[in-house]
Amino acid sequence: MSNDDVNTGRRRFLTAATSVVGAAGVVGVAVPFVKSWNPSAKAKAAGAPVKVDISKIKPGEMIIPEWRGKPVYIVHRSAEELDALGQQTDRLADPESQRADQPDYIEGAARAIKPEYGIYVGLCTHLGCAPKFRPELGAADLGADWLGGFFCPCHGSRFDLAGRVYKGVPAPTNLVVPPYRYESDKVVVIGEDQGVA
Repeated sequence: MSNDDVNTGRRRFLTAATSVVGAAGVVGVAVPFVKSWNPSAKAKAAGAPVKVDISKIKPGEMIIPEWRGKPVYIVHRSAEELDALGQQTDRLADPESQRADQPDYIEGAARAIKPEYGIYVGLCTHLGCAPKFRPELGAADLGADWLGGFFCPCHGSRFDLAGRVYKGVPAPTNLVVPPYRYESDKVVVIGEDQGVA
């Protein structure tokens, strides 16, 4: 066996090994680079729309998904709760929601696209505490005339089941209605305006 045969075999082995290591290096560098093009989970949470299945919420119940790091209250209002919305307008600071932070397509006493589903950012407009869902009628601690709604335990602000603020409480405005649309009868997309597909 000559010296040239050994060197040729060694050369082929070193060339192949170097090619494999080089290819692995290129892949090792390319994968993180390509992944960096995708938005991070933090960036997605900062403004990405959230799809929520509302099919299992029974009338009188509420669920709390999160959007942009904030709780969103989705309340399935019963027919009786919807009727109660018109019975207390004289006790509300802004019953027509003229100063409210809500999309243009939100109108009426229910403040909703579909009256049976109320959707609000779950932060008190006073100092940002999370109001408690209090759907019971005539709650002993809230008065016999309480028709259900939200009570903020931090400073006593009260909101009806449409998120409208009562008179004489610290909260200056109604609960915020986020942009939203219905993808189907069972799914609502929070963070996208109605008409956006």
